[in-house]
Amino acid sequence: MLTMFAFLKKYRFTAYAALVLMLIELMVELLQPFIISKIIDDGIGKDNLSVVLEWGGFLIGCSIVAFAAGILSSFYASHVSQSFGFDLRERLYEKVQSFSFANFNRFPESSLITRLTNDVTQLQNTVFMGLRIMLRAPLLVIGSIVMAFIVQPSLAIWLAAAIPFLGIFLVWVLKKGEALFRSVQQQLDHVNSVMQQNLIGMRIIRVFVRMRHEAGRFASSSEQLMDRTVAALRLTETTMPIVLLVMNASVMAVLWFGRIELDTIGATAGEVIAIVNYATRTTGALSIMSMIVVNFSRARASAQRIEEVILTDIDLTDTTDSDEEAKLRNGSVSFENVSFQYPDSDEHVLNQISFSARPGETIAIMGATGSGKSSLIQLIPRLYDVQSGEIRVDGIDNRMLKLGQLRKQIGYVPQEIMLFTGTVEENIRWGKEDATREEIIEAAKLAQIHDTIMKLPEQYETIVGQKGVNLSGGQKQRLTIARALVRKPVILLLDDSTSALDIRTEENLLQALKQMKCTTFLVTQKISSTVSADSILLLDDGQLLAQGKHEQLIRESSLYQKICESQFGKEGVSRA
Repeated sequence: MLTMFAFLKKYRFTAYAALVLMLIELMVELLQPFIISKIIDDGIGKDNLSVVLEWGGFLIGCSIVAFAAGILSSFYASHVSQSFGFDLRERLYEKVQSFSFANFNRFPESSLITRLTNDVTQLQNTVFMGLRIMLRAPLLVIGSIVMAFIVQPSLAIWLAAAIPFLGIFLVWVLKKGEALFRSVQQQLDHVNSVMQQNLIGMRIIRVFVRMRHEAGRFASSSEQLMDRTVAALRLTETTMPIVLLVMNASVMAVLWFGRIELDTIGATAGEVIAIVNYATRTTGALSIMSMIVVNFSRARASAQRIEEVILTDIDLTDTTDSDEEAKLRNGSVSFENVSFQYPDSDEHVLNQISFSARPGETIAIMGATGSGKSSLIQLIPRLYDVQSGEIRVDGIDNRMLKLGQLRKQIGYVPQEIMLFTGTVEENIRWGKEDATREEIIEAAKLAQIHDTIMKLPEQYETIVGQKGVNLSGGQKQRLTIARALVRKPVILLLDDSTSALDIRTEENLLQALKQMKCTTFLVTQKISSTVSADSILLLDDGQLLAQGKHEQLIRESSLYQKICESQFGKEGVSRA
């Protein structure tokens, strides 16, 4: 929770104003029963109209002041809570943006969405509640007890007797409720995860007629959320009846012994009414406190979940002596005895990999599924860091380059295509924010997608659905390649990004990439993509089995020969 309080520092003066105004409102509320007792005893009881008018006018004036103070306090509290929520959500999102791939492995997407929305909203509401009623409620209880003793100590003791028991009970509910609501939030993560998977995979669910199965899976997860929520609310909802039971017993005691005091002239009617009034206010405040306990339990659980994200150590950072202005000159890349394994894994994905790529060369990377192809190119922009060895870019260890500067000069097309809702132009400009229309068209032409775009209803202004739902696989691949090319990268990484292209389009694309004069790494399973490559890396189980041009590997590598035979047949290989 201490981390959360740090976000309130910049709004402390506004928060103080809200609290001061709340205290003014509270003081008036505590004075009202006392003033009413004066009106009853000194005015009505003695038929003195001037006393009634005098104290009545004072009561009305105080009520107007309290009303104005309450309105202003709510305004300032709302300002603080909304600003706090905005800052916290922004800081949380900024932290997520700085995550490495390894950090994302710890926090599922659905969990991050819940933390950015539900958990932040919970804390935001708690801040508002804290400034308006969380402090007001206990102060009202304490103030009512004090004022009750001032009015009539012999009756006030029956009111005060209930407070210690209720205080201990509410603290116990707070501690117990925190664990329960943390469990609720975790299950909400799981429900969001199931829902997200269903929405993303809706097409394949329908094709395989798995709607009933997925509906059952969602119902099971949702039922568990309901059970955990019911368990949490079952505990917290018992607080109100217990508070009312104890406080009503206290009020009955005040009334019972107040009647005796009236008979013995130990108390006046106004004093008894005032004590009862303070008792009802105390009951209301304690009822509110029971609600506060529920919300505070949820807020503490949410705060811990948010702190987990904010306090997470980023495992990929810039070194203190990295050059912030360094720019890649020619894009040469060399791997020197590079070994890599994913976090929380004991097996090496890459083992003692060494090779060099000269400026402007095209390096094709082939291998079976799981051989380490994608992992290899992800190490170049430091999406992960190596465990041993070095990756040199322009002769410099890439860990010595600023992450931002390094990645700005690299074009990356991932294996999983990701397009955003927006126009075609906006999706291409996503690769370079300040790209002109001419640069966008040039990139589209290089990616062999310009002619297709011109046939769309609105051409470059055509709206692309989420994840490119209204485009074919080949169109989506070429659009993501255009997005990478628009930044005129020094190094281009294509992770199986031509799999959906026909041979002619792919050939035209590879020829166009030669014009870019950038060092290109092409992960592929297609021999047609490797024929024109300057060098081919053949990976198997994290090992570099062979390296060379197409003609050389045809002669020297039995594995490469088998791949060629599987795609072209023996006659095609012999002609090659």
